[in-house]
Amino acid sequence: MKPYLLSLGVGLLVGVIYSLLGVRSPAPPAIALLGLMGMLLGEQAVPIAKRLMTRTPVVAYLKTPECAGQVLGPQAAAGDGPDPKTPEGQA
Repeated sequence: MKPYLLSLGVGLLVGVIYSLLGVRSPAPPAIALLGLMGMLLGEQAVPIAKRLMTRTPVVAYLKTPECAGQVLGPQAAAGDGPDPKTPEGQA
């Protein structure tokens, strides 16, 4: 959680600096976020293509920290979410 708060704080600071200097941000937030998503997905395109060419299991790779952790964050790779087989509210 700390890196997310730090990132938000730095973003706010940069926004204040831009405002004080009277300049606009380089891209609208939605476009910037889509660009970042494209970069994250693009980083995984080559390893996935290599696995497809060598007939290595791709789905297993998608679940590894190397792929899922890079694209969706460490929580996705660690499997910290709720167990989909367990009904909600039961342990």
